[in-house]
Amino acid sequence: MQVAHSIAFGADHGGVQLKDALADAARALGHDVHDFGTQGTESVDYPDFAALVCEAVASGRARFGVLVCGTGIGMSMAANRNPAIRCALVHDATGARLTRAHNDANVLALGARMTGLEPALDALRAFLDTPFDGGRHVRRVAKLSAVTEPVR
Repeated sequence: MQVAHSIAFGADHGGVQLKDALADAARALGHDVHDFGTQGTESVDYPDFAALVCEAVASGRARFGVLVCGTGIGMSMAANRNPAIRCALVHDATGARLTRAHNDANVLALGARMTGLEPALDALRAFLDTPFDGGRHVRRVAKLSAVTEPVR
């Protein structure tokens, strides 16, 4: 049985169509969707949308975030500037499943020019359906958080 989650979605102009399709799929699966835009193909700056999605995840208003731009690279870089975020850029369901299981990723980044609709939908489902494995991965995830602390 699938657990319903609150998911924040965001995209720039290069990822808006894929973002909309993914958000529609998430709604159809029973998830609560928060769409932070963009809504059109006019050029916008991806860091603005990454910040909105990541703030929703960091504050607990959303359990997960999904970010889409042309390659997914810019969005993932912007997202990971927030110390509460573990964003993974993936291209398929295997990457999505492993980043949840091993890294406890809370934001998924996809590239609309890099990943087709069906692989992106598969990745979204895998990301949402996969729990964190815990165990040996707990200390590794803790070290990711420690990286944001000042070195003394």
